[in-house]
Amino acid sequence: MQTTPWLTLSIWLPIIGGLVVLAAGDRNPREARVIALIGALAGFAVTIPLVTRFDTAVGAMQFVELSPWIERFNINYHLGVDGISVLFILLNSFITVLVVIAGWEVIQSKVAQYMASFLVMSGLLNGVFAALDAVLFYVFFEATLIPMYLIIGIWGGPNRVYAALKFFLYTLVGSLLFLVSLLYLYSKAGGSFSILDYHKLPLAMSAQIWLFIAFLAAFSVKVPMWPVHTWLPDAHVEAPTGGSAVLAAIMLKLGAYGFVRFSLPILPDASQALSGMMIVLSLIAVVYIGLVALVQADMKKLIAYSSVAHMGFVTLGFFIFNAYGVEGALIQMISHGFVSAAMFLCVGVMYDRMHSRLIADYGGAVNTMPKFASFMMLFAMANCGLPATSGFVGEFMVIMGAMKTSFWIAAIAATTLIWGAAYTLWMYKRVIFGEVGNARVAALSDIGGRESLFLGLLAIAVLWLGVYPAPFTEIMHASVNDLLRHVAVSKL
Repeated sequence: MQTTPWLTLSIWLPIIGGLVVLAAGDRNPREARVIALIGALAGFAVTIPLVTRFDTAVGAMQFVELSPWIERFNINYHLGVDGISVLFILLNSFITVLVVIAGWEVIQSKVAQYMASFLVMSGLLNGVFAALDAVLFYVFFEATLIPMYLIIGIWGGPNRVYAALKFFLYTLVGSLLFLVSLLYLYSKAGGSFSILDYHKLPLAMSAQIWLFIAFLAAFSVKVPMWPVHTWLPDAHVEAPTGGSAVLAAIMLKLGAYGFVRFSLPILPDASQALSGMMIVLSLIAVVYIGLVALVQADMKKLIAYSSVAHMGFVTLGFFIFNAYGVEGALIQMISHGFVSAAMFLCVGVMYDRMHSRLIADYGGAVNTMPKFASFMMLFAMANCGLPATSGFVGEFMVIMGAMKTSFWIAAIAATTLIWGAAYTLWMYKRVIFGEVGNARVAALSDIGGRESLFLGLLAIAVLWLGVYPAPFTEIMHASVNDLLRHVAVSKL
């Protein structure tokens, strides 16, 4: 019998920590940083039992919490995780700790508000992954926009207001259709907002198609899929380093998670019928956006487009409907969380010293920053999908799954290994290798203890998932099989 409300703690401990940081204010910035770190560490600590006590043999929801919230409309505070969602709560809480450490010395203005924004956002993101009530999910899903909007709009670059508004409007508009869809499902389910109840609804094909399109409008923007990806490069370029890390590592996962939590189990027939469209859109992201990344002059923009291409692999894996594909997509989401956060933090390390993100302003950084160059080499290799790094595992599994469906889908998807190596190594070569490019590069100092800490932790995560992915796949295996059986039975 579950007695400790681990999911509630994972949601509300970071939020309360953020409020405490806000209350402490900026009268003592060091105090605000210390409180934020304690809050982030506490938030991470309470997510560990979710994994260590998780029963990998069970595909159903675990750590379930259910309490009335708005009884008149049968809206409940209903939480639970399965093998698909539990790892993302751990990932989110882990990245939050690193972001607090990364911003320790870099952020000098409005320190308390900056740290509080990340803590509150961490709790809200955990709420998205844990919510089993549709209204609760929607509240958390939309509330995550607020702290990220503030992070980009206050601590971002010169065009931060434009980027923040574009990010907010793109993601909000699609979500309105999602809300209408939830109200329709509520009426069909006899006045229930339980997401699990929606899995049992015998919806007509026409209704499923319309609902799928509405869900697609909300989730595709969050992923983001081509062609609604244009907000992402602007948001990344203008966001502070911590904002880019969380945006890439966690927030992009919300849309993909929406597909696997809503579209596939609730609308299985429509998912099957429209899988061809989803595969085509995913392959366009893999190939076309990979080519777009090749011509970028700004490091952050290049990594942002790289994220779109890698997330194309995720949606591809979901819609080929086999265990290799779905599990590979989930592993790719986790790997991308590690690698994209690491790449953006690496750019942040250089930006803090040079105040430039342009590739042309660097050259020969290995001569002055050898430790940093070693870390960035590992993360660049992971971004290319090098075997023994986390980037290889998910992509290989998706390609294997695609091969079961079509050789040509697998062949086109595999080109990401070529484009990924091309744009990542091209950037790394020009920034890190060669002779010292200019006097500013010659004056660079190597990373210190704080930077070595957060880059080192990410390096361990990237290598662990790359060398020994079994603990991750074992957790999700039963839930993925249940999902695929549900989709297959519905099709029959």
